[in-house]
Amino acid sequence: MERLVGKGQNKIIILALLFLGWMVSYLDRVSINIAIVQIGEEFQLGPEAYGTVLSIFFAGYALMQIPGGWLADKFGSRKVLIWSVVLWSLFTILTGFAWSMLSLIVIRFLFGLGEGGYPAASQKTVAEVFPKEQRARASSSIMSSNYFGGALAPILATPLIVAHGWRNMFFITGVLGIVVAFLFWLFIRPRSEVKELKEAKVEKVQISKNKVIPVRDLLKMQVVWKLIVIWFGIGIVNWGLASWMPTYLVTVRNIDLMSSGMLLSLPAIVGGFATIMGGWILDKITGREKFFLVASSVLTAVFLYFMFKAPTVSLVITFSILISVVKSFVLATVFALPHKLLPTEVIGTAIGTINFGGQIAGFVAPLAIGFLIGAFNGSYDAAFWFLIASTIFAGLVGLTLNTNNHSKQYPDRNATVQ
Repeated sequence: MERLVGKGQNKIIILALLFLGWMVSYLDRVSINIAIVQIGEEFQLGPEAYGTVLSIFFAGYALMQIPGGWLADKFGSRKVLIWSVVLWSLFTILTGFAWSMLSLIVIRFLFGLGEGGYPAASQKTVAEVFPKEQRARASSSIMSSNYFGGALAPILATPLIVAHGWRNMFFITGVLGIVVAFLFWLFIRPRSEVKELKEAKVEKVQISKNKVIPVRDLLKMQVVWKLIVIWFGIGIVNWGLASWMPTYLVTVRNIDLMSSGMLLSLPAIVGGFATIMGGWILDKITGREKFFLVASSVLTAVFLYFMFKAPTVSLVITFSILISVVKSFVLATVFALPHKLLPTEVIGTAIGTINFGGQIAGFVAPLAIGFLIGAFNGSYDAAFWFLIASTIFAGLVGLTLNTNNHSKQYPDRNATVQ
């Protein structure tokens, strides 16, 4: 089994690189949400076509979640990490060469396939490197990059689009990903010490026999499929807001593109720090995680309602910040629980399986919102009620979680480097 060096500063370097990879992946993924205004003008797209372009990435991304996790468990996380970064960076560059709506859809679908192995592989790396009592914090730290990447996207992508056009923006961010892949190749290395292999001989035989649990067996664990459903519900909110808030601010709140990009960076920055804080809290409240998740889901629904009813732009952004905080706690919980409840050797497959639910939501949400906006003559009210209902659904499923005894039922058999 491939191991990553995880002593001293090396753990910090690996965590920093994983964080950077997530940042760049999120930047490459969501920049199109800002560029879609110009793309729509060039290709003459309506709301339904917008939704299709924004959603198709998640079709490929979702399809690769479970295979990506399986590959990370089977062949080691390093190979999957590097290949994922290389592939999504190449397809980011190709996005800039799109010549029609159809070509854009094909490229974005392949982009999603290329990036789909990264989430599970990065979480597998956390399980290989960090002791169990530190994994919630480590996992939440890298997942906070989703928010920081969301903040970076408008700050970096908006000026690039305004100054150089949407095509050049994709060329530049794609090259940035290639640089990240090189850093992964350079610094994330497998452990090969003969002494460790001899000392772990008995354990490695056991792991090799149980290394990859079939997905159907994982789904027999109630906690796994419940997390899939929860992540689907909250994923509707994540990707619904990420995909449509820039357009909402421009078309409904009458803000120019540059201003909307800068304003949307504020909730993302706050959400990033809140995700890290959520991981710290989760390491302290073992056995009570579901109450943290449910309370955060309820508050997300409440703040969503006040956001779309807000009379001013300043209040829209204020409630958007509050949504980012409580929604980030749900994110932290969903990705921390597998580390706390499941054995290390199946983390890749488990995270990939769970994340499949969230990425199916990423496909459904932009399409559904585009349809609702078109059906209600440009009004976003039905779309926001759709997001609120999805959040409540996630909270109700969260109430059924049992987080008290799974750590005993599924003990971690894998020795972890301290």
